[in-house]
Amino acid sequence: MIALRPARPEDAAAIAAIYAPHVLTGTATFEVEAPDTRQMRARMTASDGLYPWLVATQGDDGDEDGSGVVAFAYAARFRDRPAYRYAVETTIYVAAATQGQGVGRVLYQALIDTLRAQGFTQAIAGIALPNDYSIRLHESVGFRRAGVYREVGYKHAQWIDVGFWQRELQELSGPPVEPRPFVDVGLVRA
Repeated sequence: MIALRPARPEDAAAIAAIYAPHVLTGTATFEVEAPDTRQMRARMTASDGLYPWLVATQGDDGDEDGSGVVAFAYAARFRDRPAYRYAVETTIYVAAATQGQGVGRVLYQALIDTLRAQGFTQAIAGIALPNDYSIRLHESVGFRRAGVYREVGYKHAQWIDVGFWQRELQELSGPPVEPRPFVDVGLVRA
């Protein structure tokens, strides 16, 4: 059974383990050194309670050490300028053994529902191309292709394009309200 919950500091090791193969052998991320548990924990806490970090766990969601984590998703600041504060950049990684089982879609939809409840207006996802799995996942939860930057990353002896997908979270009819912190809203599943 898959359960969803907010990520905890104890999940940092499991999150780092899911992410490491993508860093070391893949092109889904442009990092070249896999962050360790301490670095991942620092990234998680850097959101200062504003941006959500969520995990999907297999089995008992009460695991104390994060050992049941099979996927993680989070949102981060899209850009630094104040006018961008209503948009977020989203990220999701699913453990290789769990891919194709629908876990990513359920977790990503919960992230979108949470961001919508917080009051964010747009979600932006960057996808290193080609990546049919990630494109299908993003489009299954309502993202649409917004554009491509050609050959902007160089990793594993190849130039890599990055496509951007965008998901409207709110109907934009007037001035937006300030997004509410994740710590105040919590995990939302519509």
